[in-house]
Amino acid sequence: MKLIVRWFLLAAALLLVANVYSGVTVHSFPSALIAAFVLGLFNTLVRPLLVLLTFPVTVLTLGLFLFVINALMFWAAASLLAGFNVTGFGAALLGSLIYSACGLVIDAAMERVFERQV
Repeated sequence: MKLIVRWFLLAAALLLVANVYSGVTVHSFPSALIAAFVLGLFNTLVRPLLVLLTFPVTVLTLGLFLFVINALMFWAAASLLAGFNVTGFGAALLGSLIYSACGLVIDAAMERVFERQV
């Protein structure tokens, strides 16, 4: 149940990003659901490999290169999906930052709502 609620909230966060920032467009809530799913897959499967391959650059930039990796994941998802568009790399960078901030808020709220009772 927690996974489905998080998925719906992240899709809503993607719609919020599209409403707040004009460089990102999402055509409908079903498109946002698919985009949130694809972003989750990319972040689970592709991102760890990219982080490992770019580790020296990440160390040299004191971790700032991770923002570039997040933007690449955001941009790649937008390039694959029809209902989710990003105008360029700068838009992907800003959109991924807003989306990540929303994800942090959602995760904090989910921890409070779905607290484990011992």
